[in-house]
Amino acid sequence: MSDIRSLIEEGRAALGIELGSTRIKAVLVGEDYQVIASGDHEWENRLENGIWTYSEEDIWGGLRDCYANLVKDVEARCGITPARYKAMGFSAMMHGYLAFDAEGKLLVPFRTWRNQITGQAAKELSDAFRFNIPERWTVAHLRQAILNKEEHLARLSRVNTLAGYVHWKLTGEFVVGRGEGSGIFPLNDTTYDYDQALVERFDEMTRESGYDFKLLDLIPSVLNAGENAGVLTEEGARLLDPTGKLEAGIPFCPPEGDAGTGMTATNSVRKKTGNVSAGTSVFSMVVLEKALSSYYPEIDIVTTPDGAPVAMVHCNNCTSDLNDWVGLFKEAFDLLGVPVDMNTLYGALYRNAMNGDPDVSGILSYNYVSGEHVTGIVDGRPLLVRTPDADFSLANFMRANLYSAFATLKCGNDILLQKENVKVDCLNGHGGIFRTKGVAQQILADALSCPVAVLETAGEGGPWGMALLAAYMTDKETGETLPDFLSDRVFKDAASQIVQPDPENAAAFDRFISRYRRGLAIEKAAGENL
Repeated sequence: MSDIRSLIEEGRAALGIELGSTRIKAVLVGEDYQVIASGDHEWENRLENGIWTYSEEDIWGGLRDCYANLVKDVEARCGITPARYKAMGFSAMMHGYLAFDAEGKLLVPFRTWRNQITGQAAKELSDAFRFNIPERWTVAHLRQAILNKEEHLARLSRVNTLAGYVHWKLTGEFVVGRGEGSGIFPLNDTTYDYDQALVERFDEMTRESGYDFKLLDLIPSVLNAGENAGVLTEEGARLLDPTGKLEAGIPFCPPEGDAGTGMTATNSVRKKTGNVSAGTSVFSMVVLEKALSSYYPEIDIVTTPDGAPVAMVHCNNCTSDLNDWVGLFKEAFDLLGVPVDMNTLYGALYRNAMNGDPDVSGILSYNYVSGEHVTGIVDGRPLLVRTPDADFSLANFMRANLYSAFATLKCGNDILLQKENVKVDCLNGHGGIFRTKGVAQQILADALSCPVAVLETAGEGGPWGMALLAAYMTDKETGETLPDFLSDRVFKDAASQIVQPDPENAAAFDRFISRYRRGLAIEKAAGENL
């Protein structure tokens, strides 16, 4: 503890903060890259006027509370208040749209990744570029605003993502990391910068629509992992820590999206590696050996923080509906006056799910709180449906809901792994759903017919990955790549559990998915009529 105290007092720790969908979390790591303190803040997006959003007050109030809770954790552990760090970095849920005028005023409410309002623009751009532009990407939101001839475009000066916005306010630098930049606009796989030919095509389309602004004047510049992305300003220090104890001048690494930090946190930045990040949304990232033969609406091409091409399957829904069901069980226990710990309840329900029938006996669950582009669902409606003769046991019910958490991900990955024959040595899973050992991990392995590993550090997830990217900036040796830094230093002795797919259960999941695909008509009808 005295060593940790000295480490923090001397500013030799690295800090990573990530704004996730339901939680903002800060993680402080020491020189061995292990977590020495943390803090968090719970939050939730709101549907306002048809837009999923967080307000500026949500963002900055949440960040201040998260940082204050980190400080409290340090004070409780070490009896000191941290004032400086060797490096800092911020990450956030990827993509979305924050539009600002010349004075930095937010012109419209933050449009998050969860919105399904840019379908026209995404298709138009994908057709024009011959490159898949997902609905949640920043450029799709910008193009949709142009097609809608939105009033705010007359005052538009800058466009950013959430991670880039926070970084900009704290450092004054209008930059993002390569992974985050690849979700703003496609990157060129040679220059690792925005694809110039596609930029020119976008500007041409913008002029044809009656607007004269240029894309590169609006979006942040792209930096590689390990580059210096500015320092904490006095104004930024007070914005994050109103107590005045946090010192200005701390170096910042490039801000990243939660996909980039997830890859970092699971040592999945080399070719033929991949990871699955599961939370409110779920996405898989596979680092490619070569380009795909075609482009697919279900598969996004993004990059690692150091620019390697990645095939990403992103699904808007994962654990939200599952969490609601567990919350309902907790409410039943409360009604009976039976105290139960939520972690205990999750573990018991998850483990019991493995006693269910492998094909869950005619039960279908759709966890669609919002729409899903992978399966063509515009309006999400959480839905449970079963045949009259289904074995509606608790085990089958929970197993069906766990299947549902990964079902859409499988639909997208079937294209990548089967049609494109992409090879993956192992997928690394991270996120809270994997905390109950051997349950979600096994289901995912069966769903994708691929080995799945879960590192002991998986629960820390993206914020830890962001702290590692901050530490990489200051600690790397000349010529040391990010994959080497992670493999040789951070994960050299890391313990992990690997499960192999079970052939019988994999076949059962395929039968479930066959019913799931047919049942999408029910889900679509629910959105249209409920």
